[in-house]
Amino acid sequence: MTLIADINILNKKDIRKLTLDDLKAWLVDNGEKAFRAKQVYEWLWKHSAQSFTEMNNVSLALREKLEQNFAINAVQVATEQLSNDGTIKSAFRLYDSNIVEGVLIPHDERKTACVSSQVGCSLTCKFCATGYMDRVRNLDAAEIYDQVVRINEQSLRQYGQPLTNIVYMGMGEPMLNYANVMKSIERITAHDGLGMAARRITVSTAGIAKMIKKMADDGVKANLALSLHAANDEKRNQIMPINETNSLEALKDALKHYHQVTGRKVTYEYIVFDNFNDTLQDAEELLRFSKIIPCKINLIEYNPIENADFVNTDDDRLQQFIYYLADRGLQVNVRRSRGKDIDAACGQLAVKEKQPA
Repeated sequence: MTLIADINILNKKDIRKLTLDDLKAWLVDNGEKAFRAKQVYEWLWKHSAQSFTEMNNVSLALREKLEQNFAINAVQVATEQLSNDGTIKSAFRLYDSNIVEGVLIPHDERKTACVSSQVGCSLTCKFCATGYMDRVRNLDAAEIYDQVVRINEQSLRQYGQPLTNIVYMGMGEPMLNYANVMKSIERITAHDGLGMAARRITVSTAGIAKMIKKMADDGVKANLALSLHAANDEKRNQIMPINETNSLEALKDALKHYHQVTGRKVTYEYIVFDNFNDTLQDAEELLRFSKIIPCKINLIEYNPIENADFVNTDDDRLQQFIYYLADRGLQVNVRRSRGKDIDAACGQLAVKEKQPA
């Protein structure tokens, strides 16, 4: 692609930023019939068109008009890594050459896409590779949607099955890009979009209390997960600086509101780090926090990164931790690390892709 073409793409508005009503108005203003808007919109969101030339039930004259005025800033796979366990991790290149990550996680009949919501992250969690990157910008809704489309293509190619689940657990903090995340969910679940069920989608947050409340008040049907990793403020402050302004007490209040409004369970994600949050006292603190509202707990195996010294607890301590919680009636799942033989930790592949060869 020439420099002039690159500049033209950057200067054109992505047509997917238009609502259906916006598109109708533009078409009418430009001498087209209003019903054409639905055709174009379905090509964009139901058929995931990456170019106007694909829209074969739209006249050539209109396609050329759209090409002259708009762009479709489709997300492309820059690199792809296939793990021995079947996990596929991708570095996605955005229209402005920024890189984000997405992961396909296969498990029996379930095929899960893990998608990013920001380029980089501003939260500086000490155990996360993305936390050591600067936040460059938010992704727009179409860029999040495109990750799902690309990962679904990988699932169909590799496993002959479509995606069953989506988790917003990739690069970035979804609640700090709330509008675009919710717009992407709307397009992914819409009948004139990808048509996936909202109950199959989970939004994971490091803990932005006011946005947890907003998610409930807005009637969002997707599930909520909280990256907890410690159930006392002193320890959580050490590894997740966001806790200094969104304390456990503030999160308790937000979670109570969320459950009162939605009636749904919340998932707590908890990496059990060696000699940090793996004692029975830590398990007791987690137990007390978990009594706030109905919940389930995912104990997550850690993918170590170069920037941090954290490692997983040993198996004996992990089993004691699990037994302590399960014996007291909590629903506990263990999520084993996937893709250990590739750049598995969130942010690793994106960092590598941005480095000069």
